[in-house]
Amino acid sequence: MLQSLTADQLTALHARRKCLTSLVDFPVLLWSGGSPSRNFPANRYPFRASSHFLFFAGIPIVNAVIRLEGDRLDLFMDEPGPGAALWHGPEPTRDELADTIGADSAFPLAALADKAEGAATLAVQSPNAGHRQADILGRTVAQPTQANGIDGQLVRALVQARLTQDEASLEEMRRAVDVSIAAHEFGMAATAYAETEAEVRSAMEGVLLGHNMTMAYNSIVTVHGEVLHNEVYHHPLAPADLLLADVGAETQSGWAADITRTWPVSGKFSSTQRDLYDVTLAAHDACIAAVKPGVEYQDIHLLACEKIAAGLVDLGILKGKAEDLVDQDAHTLFFPHGVGHLLGLDVHDMEDLGDLAGYAEGRERSDRFGLGYLRLNRPLQTGMVVTIEPGFYQVPALLHNPALREKYVEAVNWERLADFADVRGIRIEDDVLVTETGAEVLTANLPCEAEAIEALVAGT
Repeated sequence: MLQSLTADQLTALHARRKCLTSLVDFPVLLWSGGSPSRNFPANRYPFRASSHFLFFAGIPIVNAVIRLEGDRLDLFMDEPGPGAALWHGPEPTRDELADTIGADSAFPLAALADKAEGAATLAVQSPNAGHRQADILGRTVAQPTQANGIDGQLVRALVQARLTQDEASLEEMRRAVDVSIAAHEFGMAATAYAETEAEVRSAMEGVLLGHNMTMAYNSIVTVHGEVLHNEVYHHPLAPADLLLADVGAETQSGWAADITRTWPVSGKFSSTQRDLYDVTLAAHDACIAAVKPGVEYQDIHLLACEKIAAGLVDLGILKGKAEDLVDQDAHTLFFPHGVGHLLGLDVHDMEDLGDLAGYAEGRERSDRFGLGYLRLNRPLQTGMVVTIEPGFYQVPALLHNPALREKYVEAVNWERLADFADVRGIRIEDDVLVTETGAEVLTANLPCEAEAIEALVAGT
């Protein structure tokens, strides 16, 4: 079935194309990519087009290339093979797809060789597509982080073009957010009758699939919240557990949401769980309040660090002044990751370009324990969408590391920490649009206050 685009979406696509071609003085080729196989050729993973292709084409088209130059867009792709209709049903023709995306012309993929001279491009991630790309271009294409010449110029232009969101992209992201919120609400309600993490995950992802969306990333639904990217779901749920769910939808056109909530399996936080939840929430709220154009995202991260450190001092877990503890990176024993990242067509938007998008020109990742995992380090701009996601974790690999225990022997009250053994991990994450005057929390309709979370779990 041919996916359609509205007049407003087509207008947005033309504006994006014009923006990119105004930043470069050479043609641009962007590949959509193909579907990788699982174990044998006919067993394919679901197709997901390159986000750079989607940003300018608007819809996913398998094994296609768009060529941008000036005000012109040409589509290159092959027609479906003779057996395609048997297995996949009728498919739109090349000309129909070209008309849908507002292309000026459409050609077979083989014709691209005559239009490739002097064009910049990005390396495709699929090995098979990469071989085809090299054959057509007559050259090997370096990965974005090693790209130079016009390919390197294209990478920098793509960052500039995609760093902020237009109304069409925000409309799609709001759709993803709405479905993600429904999934979290359903997951909380499902906890009352679920016996394992897998059952809650199934309930949440079922909401996404029921709205004809997919997961923007591998869902994290776990009682082991200390495992930051946990992707196993066999653990049983016990009444004393906290369940951390990091689940976000992706629309058919590729736009993402990213939400995390943490709730008590029993429906009621214990006193120690509530104490640490409130510390995390205070950091979350302070960071969102600080979001506005011109603010350095690293400063927002450091604000989260100081709020968490101060809260842990108040609880007797850390000893000293919050500012000094952050300077020593003592807080990272419990908050080891960055406070968030860019969000857009990918859940970590443009991270296929390495740090070229997340880090302003001339900046590099710190080798400090407390800053090395920061994914975004540039001033905020109106139209950016970022996540704010502070957390508290008891990671055995950190807390039982002899060198770290010796380094922070005076900073941590280990005996007091033992009182909080029923907290493995807490994270609270929202999606935030930088506005002209401050911030809009796109995910605000899903509450994060402890009492509201308890009510959702209880179904009241």
